[in-house]
Amino acid sequence: MKLQLFISAVALTLQPLAFASPTIITKPQSSSAVITEPSFEQESAPATTADAEFVAVPFAFSSESLSTALGAAGVIKHAGQVQASILGIGLYSANDSWVGYLSAHNYQIPEVDSWLFSVETYQAQFKEGIYYLLDSAAPHQEANKVVTFGDESYTRMHAKYVLPWGRGSAGAARSLAPSKEPISWDPLSSGVTSIKVSPFVQTRELQGYEYLPEKAQGVALELDWDNRDNGKNSTQGGQTSLKVSRDFGSDERNSWTTWEFEQSAFFAIGSNDWFAQQVMAFNFYLADTPTWNAQSGNNYHRPPSFAGVSLGGFDRLRGYASKRFTGRSAVMYSAEYRIQPRWQPLQQWPVFNLYDIPWWQWVVFAEAGQVADEFDAAALHENLKWSAGIGARFEVEDVVVRTELAYSNEDSQFWVMVNQPF
Repeated sequence: MKLQLFISAVALTLQPLAFASPTIITKPQSSSAVITEPSFEQESAPATTADAEFVAVPFAFSSESLSTALGAAGVIKHAGQVQASILGIGLYSANDSWVGYLSAHNYQIPEVDSWLFSVETYQAQFKEGIYYLLDSAAPHQEANKVVTFGDESYTRMHAKYVLPWGRGSAGAARSLAPSKEPISWDPLSSGVTSIKVSPFVQTRELQGYEYLPEKAQGVALELDWDNRDNGKNSTQGGQTSLKVSRDFGSDERNSWTTWEFEQSAFFAIGSNDWFAQQVMAFNFYLADTPTWNAQSGNNYHRPPSFAGVSLGGFDRLRGYASKRFTGRSAVMYSAEYRIQPRWQPLQQWPVFNLYDIPWWQWVVFAEAGQVADEFDAAALHENLKWSAGIGARFEVEDVVVRTELAYSNEDSQFWVMVNQPF
């Protein structure tokens, strides 16, 4: 079993986390490092002012690829604006690998109530990074696992426009609060509808594999309807998103386009003497690369594997390593049974009593998915890969921290990260 501990950009708000594979978390996932965009939520409608809060935490871990690593993370909540935050993460390992990450999230321009702006940047070097690479001459074969020196980076900007209906009618900052109104399936009266534009540049250079594409640069456009009652602990509603990413290409790289559709749904199934809350959660994911077979001479309009469609990692097919499967298209089905015990002793334990931990959650989950080199229902459902596992999740100082043990027919993974998978 491989130990994989991750820090997501939201996470480090107030909780010390560690990670033990050359991987941190932020969406694009690579097999060695990733970091996810934060999703800070207010418990109530945000005030107009708030004092900044700074927390810094050290962490340490050991892994096969990094050896012993030491690092620290620091976060500023209410960083200049009540809904804004700044996060920094850095680590250095005994085998001279290192990671750095810096982000600023949910800023507003004065008098522009409907927009939220964020930026994040990441740089890392892994002396013994683990990657799964496809042989371009045999694209239908299984990816080969390689261990090599990897140099990775990305920078993304996010401009999010919250449409002025549903919970967005009160402005973008107030739309971050959990819903206190009854959930309906009319986006004009329920949920938060947003459009996000995200220019990006991402690179990955692997020693001995210089012939592989090393850069992706373009823009992503995402339409999202978040109709959950609470993004941290959903009991009803759902979320619908459609994301299109485009690299327009250059003299050095090919152009390409991908799209991803995701739908989640949540159903409360009551409480009893043992459990304060029981929820069934479902998720469907579908993605494709419509330019996959388009050619310019001998070059196909396909994204680099680190920027394209994939399964495997902390959110999708959790029993496999990050980006274990890559290709043209993907489908995945997920189901979780989430229960919140009435018994919650953590707040009384000396290790945890420094933090506010209002609830914890036990989870059983199962997933099935496949990646194919054609966008075809039969190909996507042939020999589905499966993953199943158990987990525990905690709200720590307004942040969801989750730990999961996932199994597959190939491997098992232990993950520590933040935010619900969907």
